[in-house]
Amino acid sequence: MSFSYLKNKFKKKKEGEEKAEDNREIIKLDELEQEAAEEMAQKKKEEEELITQVMTRINEIENDIPRIKVSIDTLKTQINELREEIDRLDKVIKDVMVLYEIVSQQINPFKDVDSANPLLSEIQELSEEIENLKAEIAQIKSDLRLLVIDGMDLDDLIYEAISEGGA
Repeated sequence: MSFSYLKNKFKKKKEGEEKAEDNREIIKLDELEQEAAEEMAQKKKEEEELITQVMTRINEIENDIPRIKVSIDTLKTQINELREEIDRLDKVIKDVMVLYEIVSQQINPFKDVDSANPLLSEIQELSEEIENLKAEIAQIKSDLRLLVIDGMDLDDLIYEAISEGGA
């Protein structure tokens, strides 16, 4: 047995082993390609499901938008009504405060009577006019009683008053 014979024998085994390993690598690459393709398909399927979910949610939001707009308009109307009511209540409170000041001004001895409140002076003028009218009505009543007691004719008095006023 020669050395070359043994050498050829070992070479053949090595070449055969390399072919088996090459086949294994090819099989492994094919398996890896299949796994990669399956993973890509799985990822694509997941992406499509995610896109479907997003589209569904977008459609729900688009359907909710008109209802939200109506709710906002209703709330705006209610807010405006509340503002008007608050303004009205504010005016009423101001009126009540003015009346309170007037009443407390007349009753409270510690307040300054000569204050520059125009409403107070106007009320005082009106009360003086009322007192004057009461005095005139009382005078007219007493004059009428005298006329009735003396038995005077009212028609003659009226005629005389008109004729004197015209002359």
